[in-house]
Amino acid sequence: MTDRAKSILQEVFGYSDFRPVQDQIITSVLEGKDTLALLPTGGGKSLCFQLPALVLDGICLVVSPLIALMKDQVDGLKAKGIKASAIYSGMSSREIDRILDNCIYGDYKFLYVSPERLKSDLFIARFKQMNINLIAVDEAHCISQWGYDFRPSYLEIAAIKPFHPTIPILALTASATPQVCTDIMARLEMKKPAFFQKSFARENLSYSVRLIENKLEKGLEVLKRVPGSAIWYVRNRQATHQIAKSLHQLGISSAAYHAGLSMPDRSQKQEAWKSNQVRVMVSTNAFGMGIDKPDVRVVIHSDLPENLENYYQEAGRAGRDGQKAYAVLLSNEQDFEQVLERAALVYPPIDFVRKVYQCLANYFRIAVGSNMLSSFDFEWNEFAQTYKLGVLETFYALKVLEEGGFIGLNESYYSPSKIHFTINPARLYEIQIAYVRLDPIVKMIMRTYGGNVFSEYISINESKLSKSLNLIESELIKGLKHLEQLEVMVYDKRKDKPQITFMTPRYDAATLPLDFARIKIRRELTLEKATQMVGYAHQDQICRTQFIQEYFGEQSDQVCGVCDLCISQRKSKVPESSEAGLKTRIMETLTHSSELSERELFDQLRLPASEKNLQVLRNLVDHGQVIQSVTAKYSKTSYG
Repeated sequence: MTDRAKSILQEVFGYSDFRPVQDQIITSVLEGKDTLALLPTGGGKSLCFQLPALVLDGICLVVSPLIALMKDQVDGLKAKGIKASAIYSGMSSREIDRILDNCIYGDYKFLYVSPERLKSDLFIARFKQMNINLIAVDEAHCISQWGYDFRPSYLEIAAIKPFHPTIPILALTASATPQVCTDIMARLEMKKPAFFQKSFARENLSYSVRLIENKLEKGLEVLKRVPGSAIWYVRNRQATHQIAKSLHQLGISSAAYHAGLSMPDRSQKQEAWKSNQVRVMVSTNAFGMGIDKPDVRVVIHSDLPENLENYYQEAGRAGRDGQKAYAVLLSNEQDFEQVLERAALVYPPIDFVRKVYQCLANYFRIAVGSNMLSSFDFEWNEFAQTYKLGVLETFYALKVLEEGGFIGLNESYYSPSKIHFTINPARLYEIQIAYVRLDPIVKMIMRTYGGNVFSEYISINESKLSKSLNLIESELIKGLKHLEQLEVMVYDKRKDKPQITFMTPRYDAATLPLDFARIKIRRELTLEKATQMVGYAHQDQICRTQFIQEYFGEQSDQVCGVCDLCISQRKSKVPESSEAGLKTRIMETLTHSSELSERELFDQLRLPASEKNLQVLRNLVDHGQVIQSVTAKYSKTSYG
């Protein structure tokens, strides 16, 4: 580790020391080695490529499929005074062209790209001219067909390597099995790669599963017992609003979050949660990407995730500050059946996939052989209704087309308005004199955004600009459009809708080259992963952390000691589980919870409803200290 690297760590990122394994990964990269890093959620992946890229001369290419995360990281780097940019679907060719020029001639340090951009002729031509110091591949499991989120566009990464053959590749992922890790290294054509892995065990995170019918009641109980910030994950948008409303009525501040909300709504709710104005964020899996709130005390799932990879990442958002935190999964037998049924539907019949592709072409009026890398606003619900297609089946068909590399989907796409002056300052001054009404707008832009508006695309906020100018927003927009008509600037209006991108020229649907063998493998893999998820929730023998470790190929003889199963086993061995001690604990529990079923009572006690323990409860009933109602609920008597 160089002195310069340690200096940058402190001065730029504000850290006094590295997290476990980070320093080894960074050293490997600085030594020019191809490297694969398996760092679980919250392990500090981004620093592993950002720091060496700042040490070395040149620019780092970062490949990432997550637009929101790319934007967050670019904004974060810019806030530190580091030049960075990103290219992703939905951008105009003019803006992409400008960004690529800046990366060649403008001393930029980071270029973030979505993988589908790697195969464009424009990118390749400019990439060859760049002074690349590192290729970083984030979410590297996407390159493996054995992973849970395979994306064929990731295969293009190996194709760009020959243009900079001596430059090291750093592949990063938070969740990958040994099979996936082997596949990553092979598909990226890594040369004698170094491999680093941080343990999947989280000493401060207690996993538990509650088999329960009334999930709202149990979730409320968890929130009452565990104070602090929380995330509550559900499967669909409707459930986010229902649970958030119920929590609010019960006096717990909460907000519903999903990809269907407008960007202002999402930003407002996210900031309210981050600043602890809202305690519980009730969300679909749309929430969490790039979210770094260290003091989340509990993550609740009331719907079973599709696989353990997703569950581990989402649950892992709790306790990133190293303090005690909880991951609680609320489930029942019906959930187990549903997740397996959904897994069987994920890959619909090929004829239906072809039909959906044909409907897409009709919907956007795209001719055969045209519109490669063209992006369109897209609401798949509305699309399905237009062609009288099943909504869920359509969604899965679209995902198959995405996995096949034919389309790209960005469910929560958002892009602010952007401007770029295309003329020099002298010519701009002439325009200001000739068009007096536009002069105040030009001056405000220059004062607010500076000279960078001549060299790059700048994100603007029309509302703020209009207030500064004492104009109504519509008048400002009219002025910006006028400047564009005069060819003074490029003005790209903000977008706040899901986007679909055609990754290839449009095919005739009948000859769409779907990979039947791969689809069969993916179908079987999806079902297998769903079965493993059910196994995790259903089993009551193996320490939860050990189960997760073994799933990801990490062998450990050490139990966590803090999951529900470890606690239950420990309590069954201590004197407190004796008759006298158990009587006391039952009475204390019923004092705080007036009516509990047999299952609920022993669930709270974290003890099995064994015959021995049930006999203690019956003795309390026989002696009149506890009463059992006609609904089989237990409560403490007034004299008990």
